[in-house]
Amino acid sequence: MEDVFTTAESLLLKPFGLDEGSLETTLSLITRHDVDYADLYFQHTCHEAWSLEEGIVKSGSFSIDQGVGVRAVSGDKTAFAYSDDISLEALTRTATAVRAIGRQGGAGSVGMPGSRHGFDRLYPAIDPCASLDAAAKVALLEKVERLARAMDPRVIQVMAGLSSEYDVVFIARHDGVRVADVRPLVRLSVYVIAEQNGRREQGGSGVGGRYDLTRFDDALVERHVREAVDQALVNLDSRPAPAGQMTVVLAPGWPGVLLHEAVGHGLEGDFNRKGTSAFSGMIGQRVAAPGVTVVDDGTLADRRGSLSIDDEGNLTQRTVLIEDGILKGYMQDAMNARLMNAAPTGNGRRESYAHIPMPRMTNTYMLAGQHDPAEIIASVKDGLYAVNFGGGQVDITSGRFVFSASEAWRIENGKLTYPVKGATLIGNGPEVLNHVSMIGSDMALDSGIGVCGKEGQSVPVGVGQPTMRIDGGLTVGGTGA
Repeated sequence: MEDVFTTAESLLLKPFGLDEGSLETTLSLITRHDVDYADLYFQHTCHEAWSLEEGIVKSGSFSIDQGVGVRAVSGDKTAFAYSDDISLEALTRTATAVRAIGRQGGAGSVGMPGSRHGFDRLYPAIDPCASLDAAAKVALLEKVERLARAMDPRVIQVMAGLSSEYDVVFIARHDGVRVADVRPLVRLSVYVIAEQNGRREQGGSGVGGRYDLTRFDDALVERHVREAVDQALVNLDSRPAPAGQMTVVLAPGWPGVLLHEAVGHGLEGDFNRKGTSAFSGMIGQRVAAPGVTVVDDGTLADRRGSLSIDDEGNLTQRTVLIEDGILKGYMQDAMNARLMNAAPTGNGRRESYAHIPMPRMTNTYMLAGQHDPAEIIASVKDGLYAVNFGGGQVDITSGRFVFSASEAWRIENGKLTYPVKGATLIGNGPEVLNHVSMIGSDMALDSGIGVCGKEGQSVPVGVGQPTMRIDGGLTVGGTGA
C-alpha cells in the first residue's frame, strides 16, 4: 500500500512542491462556506496505442496527461474546476473558482490552464506501457496478422490494435481521507475481413484487463484470432435475419452488454433520485422473473471494470441490484447516496480529472441458474440464438432499447440450423427481464473489452451473464421471412 502512495506522491505532489499542508490549505479555502463535500482529484495518465493494417504497423502513439480536479458539493449542486497545471498557485485558482461558483448557487464546470485509507489491491501497481519494448509490441501485432491469414485463405484483411494505459490517481477529501491508486489497463483487438464468391464479411474479438502486456501469450493471442476468423467465416454463410416477435436465447459472456444497457443504466442512483428511470421508486418490488439475480461487482481481480477504490476514494464492492427478481438497490456515488439516504456503493466514477464523478457501473452481470445450456437451445422450437452484439442504445426513462447482433443463429426444432445477418433486438429492459424463462449454469464474463458512455464520459467496464432464454418482450428486426 505504501508503494502506491509513494508512486502517487512522487508523480503528483512532490515534483510540484505540494504536501499535506498544501492540500489542507486548498480544502480549507473551499470549505469556508457551508458544503457537504469537497475533494481534490490528482491524476497522471500515460497512454500508448499501436495499430496494424494491411500487413504493416501504420500508427503508434504515446501521450501523457496530468492535472487536478477540484470539487465542492452542496445539496444537489456541484461546483467544479480543473487545471492541467499542478501547482499550489493552480490549486488556489481552481479552489477560488469553485468557491465562486458555489456562492452563485449553480452547478458548473470551469476549465483552467490526512489520513491514509488502506485497501486490498485488486491488480498490480505496474506500468504496462513498459512491460514490452517497441519491437516486441510490433512483433505481437505481426503475429496476429500471420495467424489470421494462416487460419483460412478466405481472410483478406487483418486489423489489430494494442493499447496500454498507466493511470495514477491521488484523492484528498475534506474529511481527511487520503487515498491513492495505480491502475494498469491493456487491450488487444483483432478484426478480420473474409471474402468468398465476391461476398465480404467481418469478425472481431478482443481481450484485456488490469495487468501488463506479457499476459498476451501465444495461446491467448491464438484463441482470440481464431474467434475473429471464425466469426467472419460464419457470417459468410449467413442468411437474412427473420423479423417479428420470437423466442430469443442469449449466449453467455459478452451478450451481457444488453443487460448493461437495457437494465444497468436504469439502476444508477442519479436517474432514480431524479425519478427519470423506469426503476424509480421500485425498491422491494418484483422487476424480473424469479431466478434473475443481477450484481455490480467492482472487486474482481484484474478485471477491466474493477477498481480498488472508486474516483471518490470509496472502496468498491459487490452490490446486489436484483435478487431472485426483486429490486434490492441502486449503484451510488457519494452525492446521490447522501440525497437518497443510502450508503455509497463505490460506484462514483469519472473519465478523468477534468470530469465530474457520477454513479457508473463497474462489472455488471447476471448470476448463473440451474439449466444446462444445451437444454435451453433444445427447448426452443423456433427462435434466435444471439452469440455476439455490436452497438446498441437505450432510453433510460422508458427502458426501450435497440441492439444489433454481430453473430446470431436461427433455432429450429431445438437445433442451430444456420447463421443469420442483420438481426436487431428491440424491446424494453424491465419487460424483458420478466420474460426470462430459463437461466443457464454457464455464467461467463466478457473478455475485457467493454467501454461505457454516459453524459459524454467514457469508462472501462465489464459485463457478463449465463445462457438465457427470453420468451417474450423482444422483437427481432430483420429482412428475412
